[in-house]
Amino acid sequence: MKVLIVDDEPLARDELSYLLEQNDLIDEINEADGINSAREEIENNRPDLIFLDIQLDDGSGMAFAKGLKKKENCPYIVFATAYDQYALDAFEADAIDYVLKPFEAERINDAVRRVARLMDNQNGSRGVTTQQRNPRISLTNDERIIVIQKRNILYIQAQAGKAVVHTEDQEIVSKQTLNSIINLLDPNRFIRVHRSFVVNLNKVHELQPSFNHTYELTLDDRSKIPVSRSFVASTKKALGV
Repeated sequence: MKVLIVDDEPLARDELSYLLEQNDLIDEINEADGINSAREEIENNRPDLIFLDIQLDDGSGMAFAKGLKKKENCPYIVFATAYDQYALDAFEADAIDYVLKPFEAERINDAVRRVARLMDNQNGSRGVTTQQRNPRISLTNDERIIVIQKRNILYIQAQAGKAVVHTEDQEIVSKQTLNSIINLLDPNRFIRVHRSFVVNLNKVHELQPSFNHTYELTLDDRSKIPVSRSFVASTKKALGV
């Protein structure tokens, strides 16, 4: 995947570039410090994905994105900004995601994975892998392998390098990491809402505002799950809010 970072802050570009370099899905990273240089990069390098700041020295990233969407073969756009008040405008501009500064590695990787799935669909792939379609999941617990139905999962929590899987009737501590388990789940049914939490969308009962621009999910069993600030926009979109 070819990525273009558009940001007028050199430190922000460096930080995001470093995080993207760690991702195996990324083949090439280019940078632009504004809209004019971004146009040149798009013309010359044809990126698959643009990480786009909203407030740039030479114009509005939002307006630029809306203009790009009118053209054929437009790159996927992920807004990367310090401002959370533009989230709804971003999705109206058909952005794939909206990530907040300071950047978190897991949040960036989630956005890249989402674009990779969309690219697979465009290329004729089913997007969701056979493992993700499997209704069951195997969890490694000590010397045992526990097989459960994915539909019974309420949420999964990262804890001390392991993953605690909460179902309707039990908790399973797995040796697998949260990231490895995410790769086995259908992305249309399970979503990351916090760096330490993944929830089953079909088990969500309520979404409520919390403090400091964060939110809280209430699940069917009345469990309370935090939604961190950087995941609010994608969580709302997944829930159809």
